[in-house]
Amino acid sequence: MSWQLGGVGILMSLVIASAIAVVYSKHQSRRLFVELQGLKAQRDELEIEWGRLQLEQSTWATHGRIERLARERLQMRLPPAQSSVLVQP
Repeated sequence: MSWQLGGVGILMSLVIASAIAVVYSKHQSRRLFVELQGLKAQRDELEIEWGRLQLEQSTWATHGRIERLARERLQMRLPPAQSSVLVQP
């Protein structure tokens, strides 16, 4: 009879330990899910910023802007047509 009580006690302990492990596992799962959602939101923000930066880069590198800066800052001018030589391949 006492061995049966001991067996029941052990089984009860295992059931309680299993229940605690399930609760802990569920808590970890929820915590990691919240962290994942935060990281996805951060990724989305970074992708938006990347798109803005690419647009800004393309704006800064337009031919018209480069030519205007060359004229204004470097005082560069197009050579007259008479001084240009066309080389045939």
